[in-house]
Amino acid sequence: MKPQSAIPDPYDLKFDADDEFAAPQEDAWREPPAAGLSENDPFADIPDPDALPGAQDDAPVGETALMRVNPVHEMIASAEHALGDVPIPRITVHAFYAGAETAEIIERATTDRRMERAAATIRPGGLAAAIETYQNQATPSLVLVECLDGPAELIAGLDSLAEVCDPGTKVVVVGAANDIALYRELMRRGVSDYLVPPFDALAIVRAIGNLYADPSAPFLGRQVAFCGAKGGAGVSTLAHNVAHSIAERLHTSAVLVDLDLPFGTAGLDFNQDPLQGIADALSQPDRLDPVLMERMMARCTERLSLFAAPATLDQDYDISADAFEEVTQKIRGSAPFVILDLPHVWGAWKRKILTSSDDLVIVATPDLASLRNAKNIIDLVRRARPNDAPPRLVLNQVGVPGRPEIPLKDFGAALGVTPSTVLPFDPKLFGQAANNGQMIAEVGPKSKAAEALDQLAQEIARREAPARAKTSFLASLLKWK
Repeated sequence: MKPQSAIPDPYDLKFDADDEFAAPQEDAWREPPAAGLSENDPFADIPDPDALPGAQDDAPVGETALMRVNPVHEMIASAEHALGDVPIPRITVHAFYAGAETAEIIERATTDRRMERAAATIRPGGLAAAIETYQNQATPSLVLVECLDGPAELIAGLDSLAEVCDPGTKVVVVGAANDIALYRELMRRGVSDYLVPPFDALAIVRAIGNLYADPSAPFLGRQVAFCGAKGGAGVSTLAHNVAHSIAERLHTSAVLVDLDLPFGTAGLDFNQDPLQGIADALSQPDRLDPVLMERMMARCTERLSLFAAPATLDQDYDISADAFEEVTQKIRGSAPFVILDLPHVWGAWKRKILTSSDDLVIVATPDLASLRNAKNIIDLVRRARPNDAPPRLVLNQVGVPGRPEIPLKDFGAALGVTPSTVLPFDPKLFGQAANNGQMIAEVGPKSKAAEALDQLAQEIARREAPARAKTSFLASLLKWK
């Protein structure tokens, strides 16, 4: 394996670690531990790395990994990763499993949406099969191996694997022993990560994603897509109000993107009529940069920006799915939350957005057409995103006088999803807000609809709203003067 440079460990300040897993090199191994350690060392019978051919006792100590890490960048990268899912880059992954259960978990992980750009190969045989395979072929970007043997056998096998590994190859080990001493020894030998049961497919995806997370990579906000089960369900109204609540109630920057190019209503709802908008960005995705993006967006409030739709029928909008993906990815770099208002149309670009967004909100009305369409959307998303949480279901316009409705309990049972939000039919409140170009919270701040929308925004943003400042009686009198 590759030599390990000194880096502090939270468990042991004399512990070394490195992300790379490579073949032995001449200046590879660090100094062995000083004599006098515990006689109960579980690795006492394992050959010391310094005894391997080509190892030098006086290997020079270079710049430590800690010196190369910017802690501020690391903190920012962790926060950004918690907001939006970072896709795994174009890498080659070879997985060698030893048990049928692990094989099934790895199979689900390789089909995850975050690994669509990675090329994965799954083979049986575990660590022994990996050693035999790489005797005659180069190693890929990442090797995931499972070994159910004891610590001594595992370390010996990894030493053999290191002899046939190319420099730069990363290794993730799946083992059976949950032992901190074993973990430290694996990290000292250059293993990138160590997983022990129980774990699921998402744990494997996140482990791989963490290995390739770049602290200097562009910011990536959380993408939330609002989709209507049928036309007239009120998806645009809800998307606009939730975006406003995230920005103004939760005090978080957000961008609202109106993708209903010919009939979008975001400009009307926010009293905005920008000269440029999302159609201009989609027509030239390669030229879209932060400066051009800022010019194209309309500023609705201090924290909420709008990519408005042209809402004209002067031209046909024949835009490729790749353009939609490229533009939405660039917009995600401008704010922690990006709300997509999707029109009631179907195409490759909409399918891609539904299956790749971090959160999906389906807005439906309690009738049969909405039930059928919502079920089709949920089934599609479940097949494409088996490791993600199910979409959020919002039932809107509940309680229309004289209209037969499917009971809420039966509606959720048929879909296998419990409605997260139920909005009553209130034509006066919603109609007044639409006609005035205002949000529900501005027209009826104490209404049940406003409270429900604020609650939905908190669930999507995964944070609590700050407490409202109380106004004193004296301040109220001064305000009236």
